[in-house]
Amino acid sequence: MKDEKLTLTAEWDKTFPKSDKVSHRKVTFHNRYGITLAADMYTPNSAEGKMPAIAVCGPFGAVKEQCSGLYAQTLAEQGFVTMAFDPSFTGESGGQPRYVASPDINTEDFSAAVDFLSLQDNIDPERIGILGICGWGGMAINAAAIDTRIKATVASTMYDMTRVNAKGYFDEADNEDARYAMKQALNAQRLKDYQSGEYELGDGVVDPLPEDAPFFVKDYHSYYKTPRGYHARSLNSNGGWNKTSSLSFINMPILSYSHEIRSAVMVMHGDKAHSFYFGRDAYENMISNSNHTENKKLLVIEGASHTDLYDGGGNNAIPFDKLAEFYSEYLTATDI
Repeated sequence: MKDEKLTLTAEWDKTFPKSDKVSHRKVTFHNRYGITLAADMYTPNSAEGKMPAIAVCGPFGAVKEQCSGLYAQTLAEQGFVTMAFDPSFTGESGGQPRYVASPDINTEDFSAAVDFLSLQDNIDPERIGILGICGWGGMAINAAAIDTRIKATVASTMYDMTRVNAKGYFDEADNEDARYAMKQALNAQRLKDYQSGEYELGDGVVDPLPEDAPFFVKDYHSYYKTPRGYHARSLNSNGGWNKTSSLSFINMPILSYSHEIRSAVMVMHGDKAHSFYFGRDAYENMISNSNHTENKKLLVIEGASHTDLYDGGGNNAIPFDKLAEFYSEYLTATDI
């Protein structure tokens, strides 16, 4: 299968400064649905021989020029070959229609990244990990549940996108009537989109920010809608996902077999994040009725909000040293 020819930006257009400790190049790879994905690969200047590698993606509605790239570049500075990629249908990656998400395809995107990394001359295919941020934290754990090649996984400030779509924030819409009303509205939108020949977008992060906005909306606004994290290709910074993206998430829960994951997983979350319950519960479900708890970790960052773990929040909230320590420990083993 040949990769689709994508139009990739040549200049450095990230929301973070370029490091002189790593080399950077653009690459493309495809998933098993035939969608070509765009990525930034970061390699330590000191790299020699077969290296451990980490594929990074997220947050949900962001692009690789935002915090996934920051994570990737910083971990490359600490000795890993890393790759931050745009998921299918978004950013510089391919796929039609644009701005749609899928629990299946987006889980597959991680495995496709492992395919690509495994075949690189400078990477040890037995030492590959993944890292997902926000909604891609849940996808990363889901990928670890199906892909036995993944040796270490980190879910940072994670969402379970199937849970929040089916049950609402804090599970406040977890009832049949609420879900039925939501499905009615989404199916009406399907027909509207089909008639118009275009997929209507659901809007990104609200702007201008209402005075009475809840804290988590203010938290998102402070990242996506300000110079701190705004990017022209970011869905959250601009028009958002197409409105019917929620349909498959309502009906197809992820993480069903997370308790069977044998490889190492670390859930990292701030205790002041509105999303903390996703990470806490994902960790608890992963270790409940599991025979593989010794390599599962919950790292709670005291005082950190959801977006503090996007870029540090101005106070270096992301413990990159602990991330490097985790990957160093588990990307050395040859057997799981």
